Amino acid sequence: MDKVTSKDGTQIAYDRIGQGPAVILVDGALCHRAAGPNPALAKELARGFTAYTYDRRGRGASGDTAPFAPEREIEDLAAMVEKAGGTPFLFGISSGAALAMAAVESGLPVSKVAVYEAPFVVDDTRPPIPDDYVRQIDEMVATGRRGQAVGYFMRKGVNLPGAIVFMMRFMPAWSGIKAVVHTLPYDVAFVAEYEHGKPLPAAPWASVKIPALVIDGGKSPAWIRNAMRAWAGVLPNAEHRTLDGQTHIVKATALAPVLEGFFV
Repeated sequence: MDKVTSKDGTQIAYDRIGQGPAVILVDGALCHRAAGPNPALAKELARGFTAYTYDRRGRGASGDTAPFAPEREIEDLAAMVEKAGGTPFLFGISSGAALAMAAVESGLPVSKVAVYEAPFVVDDTRPPIPDDYVRQIDEMVATGRRGQAVGYFMRKGVNLPGAIVFMMRFMPAWSGIKAVVHTLPYDVAFVAEYEHGKPLPAAPWASVKIPALVIDGGKSPAWIRNAMRAWAGVLPNAEHRTLDGQTHIVKATALAPVLEGFFV
């Protein structure tokens, strides 16, 4: 593990593996270098790339500096890009996909960007998030109701059935999830605007001129697949791919070859 210093002085922990062109992997909600899909993906990509995984601020071995603003996470990613050197490739998954694309829109110097299943809601194939969703998450986190915040996020944000969310409380990973739940507002800041069941506007990503790849899983719910097709449609230079047999918990062995083919 190494660390870089973000613009506000926050220490961001990262790992590097492999040899070749640099690719930076951005986690989604409640994930970090020790828990989530990106460590396995990094190992697959390490055959031909230098893959970077990092702990988003407030998670794992990274620090956190108050007050939070979405710009701070973009600055963290900018520090990772500077560490990687040149114009690396960028991949983001789930809410990390929205962060990655927001960073590119802000002018982050990367050569290509790929994203997997940002949790946007663009039609009526699932309920939109409640109008007070952001306030509810903020209040639960601020008052230390960690388990309640995770459950609310899983039900209203991820749209999981209540029975599944209830059973999650008895799984070994539950304590680890609760340990990073204070960072949920950071993820919500990048996605909540696009979770209200309305068509995606083109304006937020109009400046993303670099090649982009928008990916979803063939066994994922219709709402998120519809959203990814819509996202590819409003990005200026994007293509869309569906990975047969995959869900939101995508397998690294299925995703890596697609990214390898795109990052050339």
